[in-house]
Amino acid sequence: MSKRVLIVDDEESIRVSLDNLLSYEKFKTFTAKDGQEALGIVSNERVDIVLLDIKMPGMDGLEVLERLKQTNPTLPVIIISGHGTVATAVKATKLGAFDFIEKPIDLDRLLLAVRNGLKHGELTEQNIQLKRRIGLKTEIVGEHPSIKEILKTIERVAPTNARVLIIGENGTGKELVARKIHELSERADEPFIEVNCAAIPEDLIESELFGHEKGAFTGAIAQRIGKFELADGGTLFLDEVGDMSLSAQAKVLRVLQESTFERVGGTELKHIDVRVIAATNKDLLRESAEGRFREDLYYRLNVVPIKIPPLRERTSDIPLLADYFLKGFAEETGKPPKGLSREALDELMRYHWPGNVRELQNLLERLFILSDQEVIEWADLPMLRVSERSDGSDDPYRIGTYQEFKEHVEREFLIRKLKENEGNVSKTARELKMQRSNLYKKLEKYGIGFRKEQGS
Repeated sequence: MSKRVLIVDDEESIRVSLDNLLSYEKFKTFTAKDGQEALGIVSNERVDIVLLDIKMPGMDGLEVLERLKQTNPTLPVIIISGHGTVATAVKATKLGAFDFIEKPIDLDRLLLAVRNGLKHGELTEQNIQLKRRIGLKTEIVGEHPSIKEILKTIERVAPTNARVLIIGENGTGKELVARKIHELSERADEPFIEVNCAAIPEDLIESELFGHEKGAFTGAIAQRIGKFELADGGTLFLDEVGDMSLSAQAKVLRVLQESTFERVGGTELKHIDVRVIAATNKDLLRESAEGRFREDLYYRLNVVPIKIPPLRERTSDIPLLADYFLKGFAEETGKPPKGLSREALDELMRYHWPGNVRELQNLLERLFILSDQEVIEWADLPMLRVSERSDGSDDPYRIGTYQEFKEHVEREFLIRKLKENEGNVSKTARELKMQRSNLYKKLEKYGIGFRKEQGS
């Protein structure tokens, strides 16, 4: 991807000369005749380095430099001056200039400074991205077979440019999977831009995705860069893509087909290199059949599907997740770590978790903050007791006889173990150290559906 250089000088001859030189060296260039125009370009375009004259009408170069560093602290700026003094060079350096070149310009030295400045900017940005990634909780926790399979798929697909469609209920960790794919990809040092399609009003989604030109619609008082453009070279994550308007879907389809788009109200064709990862909690094929989602867009997005199971289908991972979250809260706050009693953990594993992993994380954070004890007890979990379970099951502690209670618990236990083994009766029997025939009898006794296996 070509690096973008902004040339700021009030002398047209110098702008033209530098523009020709840098274009020949395969840089994409922008030119500005004064500071105000330069600030406008930087606010509306991705710029990788700035060549900035000192003496200009209106704002001088040092004032422009100061304002650039306030809004773009990692942007390399090379000062060019025909009135160079030691004092000016020192002041420019203190304001954050990368280099200082005097006129008449030595073109070889200028090219070297530009290349060094770009490397410096890349290293600075990579350092910031690395710190951000270290600070993010991007670890995918779980030992359930479905999670292990997801991790294998991520490892295979991440190094490619294949599009991925992540399917799962709210709170299952779709964004986490998208970030993991980006971090393991060759685009890891480029931007990861997220768009929550469900949170943006329908009349603004196109502007959000593709940007707009000044005056494109009422309220468009300035030019705006869209998310596709911001993600150039990196990854664009379209969260809840099923909530996108049909009009926006058509434009997204065109970008995926041609890697080009136009800003709203604009005529300039923008070329981009973006990997798209989408996520949804909807059945997009059903949405397509009902006219709410484009079938052609679905197949463009669904190159590699990843389906994340709800937490209720992988309750065996709850102890691992709870330990991970509680240790994380302790590290963040600097407080002593806390654990869960056996009874509290059992209660967490019995709960239905309509909000999935996000609900578990939020609950544990609340308990970590509010509990005064090192061990969180069952009594700390009143909001999870059976009366609030979304599956509507009866409270086992109110069952009349001991035999009925035993049978209720046994039935729930077998259902859970069968789900953990994805309906495989033989595997479940081996795990429980039971005869397969005995397990079949119990499943039939409790009316638990199962898949008949050969030889059974």
